[in-house]
Amino acid sequence: MKVIGISGSIVGSKTRIAVQHILNRINQEHEEIDAELIDLSSYQLVFSDGRDYREYTGDTKEVLEKVMEADAYIIGTPIFQASIPGTLKNLFDLLPNNAFQDKVVGIVATAGSGKHYLVPEHQLKPVLSYMKAVIIPKYVFVEEKHYYQKRLVDDDTIFRLNRLADDTVRGVNVFSEIKKVKGSAFPF
Repeated sequence: MKVIGISGSIVGSKTRIAVQHILNRINQEHEEIDAELIDLSSYQLVFSDGRDYREYTGDTKEVLEKVMEADAYIIGTPIFQASIPGTLKNLFDLLPNNAFQDKVVGIVATAGSGKHYLVPEHQLKPVLSYMKAVIIPKYVFVEEKHYYQKRLVDDDTIFRLNRLADDTVRGVNVFSEIKKVKGSAFPF
């Protein structure tokens, strides 16, 4: 099984740190799973122009192929101006609308304060739902105060990130069993 963690910003490190923590937990607890980070700050993605995702080249093609081949995702987003960043939205725009069909997605959001707690609920979940993702209901919201010198230091946050890692793997396993029972025509 392949799990891709997406750090959805080209600036800062907090989102990447949180997503990497989850991927590290998955790698430690599940040897059979290959968990990999896609940090959007490490790639030069072009803006979506409506082409089929297979027609892009370079970094864009590499990222899109990795995303399309994965079985599950941890999507990390910082909250900027009470919204997800354009870089993450552009990634979604580059993908076909069924890119996450029958695939499990966990969400982690980072922000400077708790004022933006519901942004994933109002902006990210609708996009992922439109793209047919199986969304883990409980996402993790991490505030700036939970970091110190580029490290997570809040025990409750670490506990919730670990639980999201476990819930994502469990979700993939449960959904796989449901698909076996229902057959390949399982509607979502």
